[in-house]
Amino acid sequence: MSDKTNVMKRGYVKDLTKIAMLSAVAGVLMIISTPLWFAPSFYKMDFSEVAVLIGGFALGPVAAIIIEFIKIMINFVLNGTTTGGVGEAANFLIGCSLVVPASYIYHKKKTFKSAIIGLSVGIVSMAIFAALANYFVLLPVYARVYGVPIQFFVDMGAAINSNITNLQSFILYAVVPFNLFKGIVVSAVTVLVYKKVSTILHR
Repeated sequence: MSDKTNVMKRGYVKDLTKIAMLSAVAGVLMIISTPLWFAPSFYKMDFSEVAVLIGGFALGPVAAIIIEFIKIMINFVLNGTTTGGVGEAANFLIGCSLVVPASYIYHKKKTFKSAIIGLSVGIVSMAIFAALANYFVLLPVYARVYGVPIQFFVDMGAAINSNITNLQSFILYAVVPFNLFKGIVVSAVTVLVYKKVSTILHR
């Protein structure tokens, strides 16, 4: 076996190890979640995407997708599902809508400016995708699973924000702000810690 092959194999093993470590961290962070004051309590904030973004910035968008997937699987195994996997699939796609654009743009040109641009694109992408996913898939599925009308969720939102009167306003005043807030906070934490963590990852 050539020296070049050995180097490539060692690099591959190192990347797999990093992906496994970041996936485990993301899985733990996903479990530690809390509701926010301006959205119904079933929308919970967690920092698991920080670990996914760090992996995406360090190893590329494909690694980010893998870490996001393993994170969801860890949560699935530990907490199970009440939606037949629909909620988990949506969480995976919503997470990817943030981390894939961000890590792709940053990986093309690794500068602070491109990181900010990538994260900004990712935040907007996540907010739009989450709005569509909740409107067309998630809320209808949850209503069917729990045997309640969609108005039930609208009423939960209205109890917090009087501007919420129907499904459209629920998306506008609860879902979109929640995902924008989460994206901004997660992105800010990533920017603050990435350089320190990447130094360790690239050793």
